[in-house]
Amino acid sequence: MNEKTGVKDLLGIAARFIVGGVFIYAGWLKAVAPAEELAYAIETYKTVPASLTIFIAMVVPWLEIYLGLFLITGVFTAYSALCLGATLLGFEGLLLQAIIRKLPVTSCGCFGASKSGSLSHEFIQNLVLLALTALAWKHGKKLSIDSLIESHD
Repeated sequence: MNEKTGVKDLLGIAARFIVGGVFIYAGWLKAVAPAEELAYAIETYKTVPASLTIFIAMVVPWLEIYLGLFLITGVFTAYSALCLGATLLGFEGLLLQAIIRKLPVTSCGCFGASKSGSLSHEFIQNLVLLALTALAWKHGKKLSIDSLIESHD
């Protein structure tokens, strides 16, 4: 508990807030929109059966919101960061296969039906978020609920 909060810790905390905030925002935009909008975006990637797209469109936004909240508050910090990192890797796989296959994806679905950049832009943006997620995983435990609980043990 006497450890000083260093630059790495501050960067880790900032990374927690940035990544968590992005996921809460993206999840919220999708959660308040009709699920069919996201389902359509999912279908354009041609990776899952059309029969599953509505289910995925209803579940993914809430996973993003809850994992984002967990990361910001520092609840299960490492696991939250790992889950969000895995989510980002999955999104990167979807984007990359769409880029390679030259699929006509007009909206990546990343932030719901709101405007999105090119697939290449979204891919690079996700790489930045992935790096921040790694930083949050490695150095983001300070000023978290996890550290508060550990200090009382």
